[in-house]
Parts: sequence; structure tokens; C-alpha cells
Amino acid sequence: MRARAAAGGFALAFTPGFNVANVGALADTVSREYGVGLAVVGLFTTGLFLTHAALQVPMGRLCDRIGARLVGGAGLAIVAVASAAALGWREAWFAIGMRVVAGIGTAGAFVGGSDYVRATIGSAVAQGMYGAVSMAGGGLALALLPLWGSWRAPFLSAALVAAAGLVLVAFAPREPDRPPAVRDLLTVVDRRLLPLGAMHAASFGLSVVVGNWVVTLLHRAGGVSEHVAGPTGALVLFLGLVSRPLGGRWIDRTGILRASFIVSGAGVAVLAIAKPLPLAFAAAAAIGIAAGIPFAPAFAGAAHLRPDAPAAAVGLVNMLAAVTILVGTPLLGLTFSLPGDGRIGFLIVAGLCALTALVVRRADGRR
Repeated sequence: MRARAAAGGFALAFTPGFNVANVGALADTVSREYGVGLAVVGLFTTGLFLTHAALQVPMGRLCDRIGARLVGGAGLAIVAVASAAALGWREAWFAIGMRVVAGIGTAGAFVGGSDYVRATIGSAVAQGMYGAVSMAGGGLALALLPLWGSWRAPFLSAALVAAAGLVLVAFAPREPDRPPAVRDLLTVVDRRLLPLGAMHAASFGLSVVVGNWVVTLLHRAGGVSEHVAGPTGALVLFLGLVSRPLGGRWIDRTGILRASFIVSGAGVAVLAIAKPLPLAFAAAAAIGIAAGIPFAPAFAGAAHLRPDAPAAAVGLVNMLAAVTILVGTPLLGLTFSLPGDGRIGFLIVAGLCALTALVVRRADGRR
């Protein structure tokens, strides 16, 4: 029972994580094949996060009322259908539209999966593992899709991943019944959740923004081939597989949490240099490990602060990260048109990461 619950819950994490980076992994290829600039390619991810961000709290409320497994499974089905449809017409506006639809699915899958893991397994370490699988999805997309090298790769792979996840969710057990959720949506917007949202935005949100453009940075500014830059950049997301479960064990250690943001900022600043490759490799690894640590404290803390509406509270925290990705991804892409091929944008991100150490909170809301 527990193994099936873990498989279903983690499948709900993998698909949203994969979709975060599947287009960014092939940004130059997509730009060339669609005949658009990199700023427009950034809209492929922006389109996804437009609906993903907007629906975080509503999907959380839906999970609180009808069940996380049902909401998450429906989300995977939407992602599979929208991604498959994007293969039918190689037009940028159509693909962006399908990504907007897919964002509805990733919102339901991610919030539903987090709440499902909380309801069936329950530990902060399990929440960390959930986040680790999500990061692994994005890391694998960055590492493997550049080897495919086709405009179809992001969409076909996303459809297959979502379909496989839907099978695992179908065989997962139902979560236990819960007390009735609060009816007033505004009560979920609790000021105590905002520092946790800022932590999640700076760790997960900014690491995704960096992950979407790190391959392009290393290729253009560092002179590295996409086949080599892909696995190097994948470390930004993939190493959360190690550090997110650790964050579940260090849930109330504010010193470690603060240090994680400082290390992330330093790593992004070093990555902005883009060469030599071993230094960029080490910086990407440092970012990946540090960015994973705040995940479990942010999510477990949100559920702890709002036991009357845990999924909606998690949705609010994750919405702030999604908005960061929504706004930050195209803005960082625009900096590639400035002198330095994106280095200026990476330095700005580095500063934002480091400054977040000032707002770190424990899972119970205390500094």
C-alpha cells in the first residue's frame, strides 16, 4: 500500500518537473525550427506557468474538497492531451497555446501530488522526496532532450511521461478522508505563509529560471556544445534529488536554510562566468544542492500553519514560485540580447537568491 502510494504521488511530481525544463533544454533548436527568437521561446515556459501559477490555490481548494488523487490524475491527463496536440502543428502561437492548457494540468498534478503524499505518507522527509522527484524530472529533461535534438522532443516526451504517470496514479490507493475544508478562500492568504513563499520562490523558482537558460548561457558565452552543456546545466535541477529529502530532516534549522540561499547566489554568480567548464560544472552542482534544501520546510510549514486548508496553503506557497518562473524566464531570456550573452541577468538572479537569506522562517512561522 505504502509503495503504491509513493509511486502514485511521485509520478504526480515528475510530470510538472519535466515540463518546467523540457523546452528550455532545446531553446536554440526550438528557436531555429519555429523561426522565432529566444524571447519567444521563453514564452513556451511562460505560457505553461501562466495557468500553472494562477491555478495553484484553486487546485489546492479542489484537493481539499474532492481529493488530491482525483485532481492530480486529471491534471496528468490534461498534460498528456495538450502535449500530444502540440505535435500536430509547428506554429509558435499554437504550441504556446497548448502549453497554456498543459499548465492547467501541471497545476493540478503538482498540488494534488504534494497533498496526496502528505495525506498518505505524511512525513516532512516524504515531502522532501516528493520535491526531489520533481527536480529530477527537470534535470532529466535538461540532460536527455538535447541528445534528441528535435522540435518534437519536448512535446512527445511530455505526453509519454504524463501518460505513464497516469497509469501509476490509477493503481495508487485513495487517500484517507479528511475534515471539511474552510469555505472562505481569502482565509488561506495568511501573512505567515509569505516568507515561506519567498523561500520557495528563490530556491525552486529561481533555480528553474536559471535551469531554462543555463544550457544557452554555456553554449553562447562559454563556447560549449549543447550536448555537453545539457548534462552540466541539468545539475541545477537534478541534484535536488539529493538535497530536498535532507531539507525534510533539517526542517527547523534556520542557519542551514540561510546558508543554502547564500550558496545558491554564489553559485549563480560563478555560473555567470560560464567558463572554464569545470568551474561552471561545480557552480551548477552547488546551485542544485543548495536550492533543494528549502523545499520541505516551505511545504511542510505551509501545511502546518494552515491545517484547515493544507493543500490550498501549499498552493499559495507554490504560486509565488510559479509567478517567479512566469516573470523571470522571459526576462532572463531578454538579457541574452544585452552585452555579455545573459551574464547580466544571471548576476541579478544571484543577488536575489542571496538576499532571500534575510527572510528565512522555520516551519512553524518563526524566524
